Amino acid sequence: MILDIGFETMPREDLEAIILRRLKATLERIYANVPFYRKQFEENNITPDDIQSLEDLKRIPFTTKEDLRDNYPFGMFSVPMNNVVRIHASSGTTGQPTVVGYTARDVSTWADLMARSLAAGGATREDIIHNAYGYGLFTGGLGIHYGAEKLGASVIPVSGGNTKRQIVIMKDFGPTILTATPSYALHLSEIADDMGVSFENLKFKYGIFGAEPWSENMREDIEQKLQLTAVDIYGLSEVIGPGVAIECYEAKKGLHIFEDHFIPEIIDPPTGDVLPYGETGELVFTTITKEAFPVIRYRTRDITSLNPEPCKCGRTHVRMNRVSGRTDDMLIIRGVNVFPSQIESVLMEMDDVEPHYQLVVDREDKLDTLTVKVEVGERIFSDEVKHLQDLERKIAKNIKDYLGVSAKVLLAEPKSIARSEGKAVRVIDNRKI
Repeated sequence: MILDIGFETMPREDLEAIILRRLKATLERIYANVPFYRKQFEENNITPDDIQSLEDLKRIPFTTKEDLRDNYPFGMFSVPMNNVVRIHASSGTTGQPTVVGYTARDVSTWADLMARSLAAGGATREDIIHNAYGYGLFTGGLGIHYGAEKLGASVIPVSGGNTKRQIVIMKDFGPTILTATPSYALHLSEIADDMGVSFENLKFKYGIFGAEPWSENMREDIEQKLQLTAVDIYGLSEVIGPGVAIECYEAKKGLHIFEDHFIPEIIDPPTGDVLPYGETGELVFTTITKEAFPVIRYRTRDITSLNPEPCKCGRTHVRMNRVSGRTDDMLIIRGVNVFPSQIESVLMEMDDVEPHYQLVVDREDKLDTLTVKVEVGERIFSDEVKHLQDLERKIAKNIKDYLGVSAKVLLAEPKSIARSEGKAVRVIDNRKI
């Protein structure tokens, strides 16, 4: 369902005129109110008046997560604190947290975008949304929540955790839309199975999953186990939260970016050069409607590509392909670039393994080693040792054939790899310790 016919199906020429007008207004505001951006402009001998076309955006330097951390906590805000009604922040597990702020209008814009997103993912005002994203400083839970209310749907703010209770609520309340990380969705299916509850007997029609990279094979696994149609949603706190882009349930071929609010670019990570449509690189965003915390050419570190072709659903906004990994999640194993999602794709091609795995990277005798721990089902784990060894060798061969990297494969017993109520921990890199 298209919620906002006016913007979501607008001809490109009209859309780009609106984008440019909003971009100019944003640049004038940050130049006047954010010392960091004013300094960037002055050091590059440009002013907002120099940006007269979307092509001119390339003249402005990038913004990075380090820039946000250097201006912790509120140095990137473009409005006085008495206009900020909401503050969110990252966990800070990899360094100083990044802090983002919202005015009342920002919160309303976010709710509108999330209502659009939920509608694209199959939700209507007649649905009950089981929201298993975490509430709190993480933007996922509240973003979905306000979007559901804006759409007019009923929302169950169950958050993460208390998984057995969530299964009971699913049985008793009859929700029709599930929102969660894909790894937690699979965990829900495991616990339901332990409790003797079949998703075939629940009422879910669609699942909207994001906050971590996941493969097409994992989508198929989720759809089979949870008996629903799974769509991918994308967002990040620094840009607004969830609601930046989403797949439509009609096509499930790329995520529609809401370009009337966000300008996407794809760049070559080492050089910063802008790449044409279709080429894979790092995703960069400029926000053009945010008041409290606008970002200009923000490097997301997410790896994807852009597709400008209109979708069969009728939306005309550019689509981004599924995120394949992150520049900072990329592992370099003896000179080979490896993303966890690539390993996942290989594993999910195997009939005998479960969608729960962990990559352990070590350094032995000055050489990097990769160990892939993957769970197998009860039936396989109880097989004779020779069969398990054959399966390990087969997985290792497939990884070598597809990715060009040697890996040691360890089959783990069912449910031995730790589950997460939020983003799954896929990589343990002991080289950094």
